[in-house]
Amino acid sequence: MSKRGYHHGNLRQALVEAALVLIREKSPQGFTLTEAARAAGVTPAAVYRHFEGREDLIAECARQGFVIFADLMEHAYESGQPSALASLSATGRAYLAFARNFPGHYMAMFESGLSLNADPDLCTVANRASAVLERAARDLSRHIPEAKRPPVAMVSAHIWAMSHGVVELYTRGAPGARVPFPAEDLLETGIGIYLRGLGLIPADA
Repeated sequence: MSKRGYHHGNLRQALVEAALVLIREKSPQGFTLTEAARAAGVTPAAVYRHFEGREDLIAECARQGFVIFADLMEHAYESGQPSALASLSATGRAYLAFARNFPGHYMAMFESGLSLNADPDLCTVANRASAVLERAARDLSRHIPEAKRPPVAMVSAHIWAMSHGVVELYTRGAPGARVPFPAEDLLETGIGIYLRGLGLIPADA
């Protein structure tokens, strides 16, 4: 890893950027605070003026990642309107694109072992992203009598789990190496089968 060094400006953000590179190269558990400080061109002591420790630094990487992630998911959902199904498909593509384009953030968010509930700020921004999927589930089920609608939290959790599974199995490492299908197609068909099974979309949708 090349050492960019910190010269002026926002040291806190410089440390975040350094950590993101280290997370991407070594995993969230594979780097030390000293390495992050060295990559930013400062002493380890300087880090403690901005972060309580390595976990706090990773949490900030995750928080910024969730902000980007939620912005992308919200934009994707709006781009598919007025069709709820098109909007949901767009959020699936946005999920995969985020994992590809922001791997350091993604790993800090989902592979660092952070407890979202233990950090109110982290929980708030994470909930923004999940709210998009809950909105999709709610919009897709409007044609079903309220008493028979599946719980939106359950539907959104299942869709999130499918999206995460496709990322972990088919977009990390060597994309497409395990199956001859694009990750986007795998996710879209999987979600389609799931939604048809719930009766949220017709069989020919």
